[in-house]
Amino acid sequence: MSLAANKIILAGSGAVTNTAGAYFQSITLAPNSASVGVTVPAGIWQVVPTANVAINFNTSNNASALAFSTIIAANTGAGLIISDGVNVYANASNTSATITLYGPNGGNAVTGTFLS
Repeated sequence: MSLAANKIILAGSGAVTNTAGAYFQSITLAPNSASVGVTVPAGIWQVVPTANVAINFNTSNNASALAFSTIIAANTGAGLIISDGVNVYANASNTSATITLYGPNGGNAVTGTFLS
């Protein structure tokens, strides 16, 4: 869950992604060459370069006639995505493509006590 950008950063904790105290949380999406793709969950996400997966944004206000603009092209550099959970899609040009998104780890429950 990447809905909160604020997080207490623990100095010297050595926490890695998806562990208690970590700043980043990752999720993996598998677009599987769908005509529209897979919706990117709501939140702020950092994207690393990914082969065969583009990030598209729906610019239409008509649900029966979606119109997409590419905001991160497949096989290009990293980028930052702000998704409302409805209008941002990951779309694959390959059936086995996956993409990993990294966001602030603000939604995980605390599992311990941390001292600096």
